[in-house]
Amino acid sequence: MLQITTKFFRASLLRTAGIILAAMLSILSMLPAYADDTNTANDSSQIMQSFNQQHRDAEHAKSITDKDKQRVMFLLGVLLITLVLITGGLGIAMGLYGKPVFLAHMIFAGLSMTLALAHAIVGIVWFFPF
Repeated sequence: MLQITTKFFRASLLRTAGIILAAMLSILSMLPAYADDTNTANDSSQIMQSFNQQHRDAEHAKSITDKDKQRVMFLLGVLLITLVLITGGLGIAMGLYGKPVFLAHMIFAGLSMTLALAHAIVGIVWFFPF
């Protein structure tokens, strides 16, 4: 009986050792060699450099030049001055001549204030650091 238990123990010990050895070999086969690791790191850095270069090129292509920014600000300013003059004219027509243009005066005043706010925000965002 003791001999059967010892044989069983040896067989299970050999089976367990075989399983552990197979697991260790499979894990080691999954690990890349050291030389492959440096090539992989080198390839990764080249990929990141290429991606960053493409990103910079795309950002540069999408950016607005200063001349275009100044042109937009000028057009916003022209439209703003026009709206302010119309609002003033409607206010004078209403106040001095008694014309019933209160609603138009308030609409143009609201448009003038909205455009003035947009003009100020765009100016600060685009030109604040000078």
